[in-house]
Amino acid sequence: MAHPRNDKQQTNRVYVVRCSHYEQTEEKIAQLLDAMGGMEAFVQPDERIILKVNLLSAAEPDRAITTHPAVASAVGKRAKAADAKPVIADSPGSGHAYNEQTLRHVYETSGMTDAAEEAGVALNFDTGYETVSYPDGKLTKRFDVIKPVLNADGVINLCKLKTHTYMGMTGAVKNSFGVIPGLSKPGFHAKLSDPNHFANMLLDLSTLVSPRLSITDAVVGMEGDGPGNGSPRRIGLLLASTNPLALDVVGSAIMSLPRQHNPVLLAAEERGLAPNRVDDVELVNADGGCVSIEDLRADDFDLPANAGGVGLESANWWQRSLMPLFKQALTVRPEVVEERCIACGVCRKACPVHAISIGANGRDAARIDDGTCIRCYCCHEMCPQDAITLHKSLLYRLVERF
Repeated sequence: MAHPRNDKQQTNRVYVVRCSHYEQTEEKIAQLLDAMGGMEAFVQPDERIILKVNLLSAAEPDRAITTHPAVASAVGKRAKAADAKPVIADSPGSGHAYNEQTLRHVYETSGMTDAAEEAGVALNFDTGYETVSYPDGKLTKRFDVIKPVLNADGVINLCKLKTHTYMGMTGAVKNSFGVIPGLSKPGFHAKLSDPNHFANMLLDLSTLVSPRLSITDAVVGMEGDGPGNGSPRRIGLLLASTNPLALDVVGSAIMSLPRQHNPVLLAAEERGLAPNRVDDVELVNADGGCVSIEDLRADDFDLPANAGGVGLESANWWQRSLMPLFKQALTVRPEVVEERCIACGVCRKACPVHAISIGANGRDAARIDDGTCIRCYCCHEMCPQDAITLHKSLLYRLVERF
């Protein structure tokens, strides 16, 4: 799964244009792309390009839950004009089966059906996915990824700027979570209940997807208890960058989200990824002139009540009831094959949360504490004896079939 960027390297530069209403979107997207060298800088003729929108749920565009269809249409037109083959795609959020019926309903309700028709681009109805090994992941080395993304020549990331009760905000980096099929998502939330772990998984996934271009729909964003239950907030901006992290740094600053409540930026700093602070971002307008972040901030932005994420103690009663089920049944569990294990300790050293012991309870083989395990699969990736298998529960296998 390689999505080369046509020699466009990730930079700290973020392009910004003001866009008061979605009626202006086509004109403003053209200004953004022209400032970046045109769509031809990101796509080539006959390439299959996924327009990775945010389709969290079947919500009308004016609710600001999903990427606005005007943004998808405008980008799709430019990609098609460059002789590429753009396809609108996403897997809706947790709890939604990744099947054709779901996709049709979400596309229709969110306005993506009309956007695709207007732009003359395709909608994805391929509901397959494959397990992808990602040895370069710092935390997570294995993902289920939807086939349209796996089979694409390139990805253009069309995210929505919203608050997020768990991660503080959702933007370009977190939009990559949509490449995981819907009913596989709860397992990540259940096992990565520490926001730092979840943020590190998102950074791994964003790097795996490697979008050539990311555009943030902040014409109307979401404030309050997002990403699905907040309130629309007119911000009046469109932003673009080759670096998803740079976009999120600026998005966080627009919201005035405190740094300690943005786990993605904190995790990026721990990894030495740049930029992770707004002072390190070069903000420019469509004419190449400098822009001040102070001119972009949205006054009195309503942040989530629990920005930054908390554990199960603050979850709803039904979330507390179902989370253990998701944790055990909707994730693939690493298991030790004792007859192959030589107790070399490689898996123990690879485990980022110290969930593996050697020689515990009089056993010579490695032992994985399932309660501590976060399903990063580092042990599976690193075992030199192929002594750690990945077990799917009966419920997981049933979900896979539907």
